[in-house]
Amino acid sequence: MQIWPGDAYPLGATFDGTGTNFSIYSSVAESIELCLLDEDDNETVVELREVDGSVWHCYIPAVRPGQRYGYRVYGPYDPSNGLRCDPSKLLLDPYAKAIDGQIHNHQALFSYDFADTSQRKELDSLGHTMVSVVVNPYFDWGRDRPPGHDYSNSIIYEAHVKGMTMRHPDIPEEYRGTYLGMCHPVIVDYLSKLGVTAIELMPCHQFVNDTSLQDKGLSNYWGYNTIGFFAPHNGYTSASNDTGQVHEFKEMVKTFHEADIEVIMDVVYNHTAEGNHMGPTLSFKGIDNPSYYRLVEESPEHYFDTTGTGNSLNMRSPHTLQLIMDSLRYWVTDMHVDGFRFDLASTLARELHAVDKLSSFFDIIQQDPIISQVKLIAEPWDVGEGGYNVGEFPQLWSEWNGKYRDTVRDFWRGEPAVLSELAYRLTGSSDLYESSGRRPMASINFVTAHDGFTLRDLVSFNDKHNDANREGNNDGETNNRSWNCGVEGETDDPDVVHLRDRQVRNFLTTLLLSQGVPMIAHGDEIGRTQEGNNNTYCQDNEIAWVDWELTKADLALLTFTSNLIAFRKEHPVLRRRRFLSGESTRGGRTSIGEVEWFRPDATLMQDEDWSTGFARSLMVFLNGSEIREPDARGNRIEDDDILITFNASDEPVTFVIPDAAYGDTWRIVLDTGSHGDPDAEQHPGDSFEIAPRAICVLLHELWDPNAFHLEDEEVDDVASTSPGFVPPRRKASDS
Repeated sequence: MQIWPGDAYPLGATFDGTGTNFSIYSSVAESIELCLLDEDDNETVVELREVDGSVWHCYIPAVRPGQRYGYRVYGPYDPSNGLRCDPSKLLLDPYAKAIDGQIHNHQALFSYDFADTSQRKELDSLGHTMVSVVVNPYFDWGRDRPPGHDYSNSIIYEAHVKGMTMRHPDIPEEYRGTYLGMCHPVIVDYLSKLGVTAIELMPCHQFVNDTSLQDKGLSNYWGYNTIGFFAPHNGYTSASNDTGQVHEFKEMVKTFHEADIEVIMDVVYNHTAEGNHMGPTLSFKGIDNPSYYRLVEESPEHYFDTTGTGNSLNMRSPHTLQLIMDSLRYWVTDMHVDGFRFDLASTLARELHAVDKLSSFFDIIQQDPIISQVKLIAEPWDVGEGGYNVGEFPQLWSEWNGKYRDTVRDFWRGEPAVLSELAYRLTGSSDLYESSGRRPMASINFVTAHDGFTLRDLVSFNDKHNDANREGNNDGETNNRSWNCGVEGETDDPDVVHLRDRQVRNFLTTLLLSQGVPMIAHGDEIGRTQEGNNNTYCQDNEIAWVDWELTKADLALLTFTSNLIAFRKEHPVLRRRRFLSGESTRGGRTSIGEVEWFRPDATLMQDEDWSTGFARSLMVFLNGSEIREPDARGNRIEDDDILITFNASDEPVTFVIPDAAYGDTWRIVLDTGSHGDPDAEQHPGDSFEIAPRAICVLLHELWDPNAFHLEDEEVDDVASTSPGFVPPRRKASDS
């Protein structure tokens, strides 16, 4: 075998059509062996003798895609000083673009003796660990291009590759739970008809199935346990070869792009699957522990942990920052993804102990010509001190708006004195984002996500029911801000069932009529339940998977949600690119009439009205003719005027149409509390009643009611008999 010096860059294993360059960083290694594996795990050992700037490298002409490999790193093993080199462990390449296998709960993965943790144990981990694989980087992208949806036009759909596809009857069994299942025509068509513009995939980086879960007969379902920041998770491929996951992921992205749907990846750069000082040695820990991980300064044997998983990546290390940036660029340039949602993003901004808005991580994102141009969404918290940072991220960043979730949940379950906070959330949360120079699109609005109750469970359970997780129901969030509508769990009581249906529609309507960017959790549009489990991270089964056997009620909710999304898309006044301007910090009367806030009797809200504890009703006027901004293409926007009336009380409330200055003729187009009449007109001074816990939406300058139709007659029949939408759609020629 010929072995050439090769190059220090790029890091990882890079096939160029002729051979493969291998490159790995370690500042603590004394020597490193590249181990090439055959089908029977026999090793061909190549000593890396070229070292430039702590990067060890070689080039081997004979190595082709599909070659399995790992590293053995020789150096100091001194845990008390944070050094954990252990050549008995075959280590994953931090830059591996494909990974084969999974780990097994075996002593060989650990550098200490289970019987006496103070003693070292040097068993060979080969055969019990995962291995890296050389990939073919070439792929026919054809004319692929990013859809490039403006944030203001985005509808984000959070989904899990396996959970979305495992129970779908129209997906061939061999594709269920895979990337090819995710981009199967039935899923793509479903999302397109729903109106989704971006799918936010839960972790697709290679992750580890925790040994602690394996011992319980469970497995890591969510995937927030990354070990490979360049490799698509191998459990989501239908291919029989070791690198099929790379090709299939690219095929999935290409297919979504052809359908004008963006792909956003949920990424976990805050920690790895190696855990704390008692965790296994799989990769980073044995390569250069102090460079890759935050260690406790007073006790380097231990890991500084703000993630609750045992470790945190060292954001003060330039090599860790390089790893993250190289990974992000790879997923954009080579895998063509359109953006990222950063799990526990506050940890990424911790250079010392506090979250630092001026951290190096934000600086390198800001200056990067590739990453700065894609969608960047932060989960703006972690579990460390001072880790809740909603509204505190810098420009370029959008955030999961946890305050939006909490406020909307509180309002619809009847909590007192919520109106003032609700006004902020409905109008894009200017109190959180305007001072940093950001716009309403910085607010990713959501009511539910993967972590917590589904929307159906939010209105069906007061308490979590996580017994299936085998942790004594002690895991998961306790304060869910949920309300079961009077009965815990499933019930046949028609009054409770109808109330729950109405509450689900209230949440969806509030979400899709708010300024900012709405995000829907997969299955919420069809009433998905997890049986009250609010922490399905370990439930890789029917508890967490989407059930596609839809009832008439499920189909009615799907139609309702699809119509809501279409309604939002047709009305730019609901998705403003700038904050509504006004004199009142609570969203009171504005100087240019973009928005007005009314009491039910059509008198303008006063300061004291916002703080009234018993007030649970509100009317909002959105002036479509007063949009003082162009759209994304520079065209002047004009729109219908919209009245949105909210009643979160448990009694009917009578609302009055405002005076003629706000419009002379109004028509109800949405009423979650009754069927509504699309032909009934309302005029200034007219009164109309809204049912308890309901929303009613009225339009001034209406669409053509004769243009509305549904293709599926069964769904049309169901929709016509269920409370909710009665939306005539604008004809294509009028759009």
